[in-house]
Amino acid sequence: MREKALARFLNHNIAYRPRVVSWEAMKSPENMKIVISKDGPYIVTGSVPLEMQVIEPNEDGLSWDWKLAKTFEAKEEYHLCRCGQSKNKPFCDNSHLRAKFYGTETASRKPYVRAAEGREGPGLLLRDQEELCAFARFCDPGGKIWALIDSTDDPEVRKLAVREANHCPSGRLAVYEKKTDRAIEEELLPSIGLVEDPALGCSGPLWVRGGIRIESSDGTPYEVRNRVTLCRCGASVNKPFCNGSHASIMFRDGLVEFVKLKK
Repeated sequence: MREKALARFLNHNIAYRPRVVSWEAMKSPENMKIVISKDGPYIVTGSVPLEMQVIEPNEDGLSWDWKLAKTFEAKEEYHLCRCGQSKNKPFCDNSHLRAKFYGTETASRKPYVRAAEGREGPGLLLRDQEELCAFARFCDPGGKIWALIDSTDDPEVRKLAVREANHCPSGRLAVYEKKTDRAIEEELLPSIGLVEDPALGCSGPLWVRGGIRIESSDGTPYEVRNRVTLCRCGASVNKPFCNGSHASIMFRDGLVEFVKLKK
């Protein structure tokens, strides 16, 4: 499987060169912000671009790339559904009031580098904060990133490991240079992506990119990161972040038509 993934990676001639950066380099413009309202929607300000991002599988059915499918009008302020009940998704229509949505934030405030577990390979350090997993499955096509890390003295394996980590939308996985302990990150423009997962047959979280500030309902900011995923199905037990619950409840936002895959 690893050899097949490496061959595909090389044959596609992917120009994939994330930079070695610090989280501070990923901050968005000051006016861009997401505020988590108490038991209500995400209040987005600063004309943050909003688009639909589709997970595209390879010929083996494994998550391989992201495809921009649609862009939405990005007003100076807009409210995104957090309870999963809106009839006007991705926007809020106050369904949280009728549903008596309980949206208490339960996620840890511990910084990523302290919360994540480390796995050291010969060329890279992998950090992994499992409770952030959004079940996008980009860590699988090369024989799983945890195995790749152990062989990152091979330049091509290293490239594939970096690619897999950077395609992880939630930021659960991040790779670092061993000597400097600085993250190797793709520079993402500040934006929000609605994740759609045709291979799984469901809609995923909000993919927040480019260091957009996220503020708790009590006014406390979360750690600024290059990529995180926010729950929009209402079922996560790690609110406001996604924990993959959309996959277990087969959440569908009604914005795309899912075709049942043949077994």
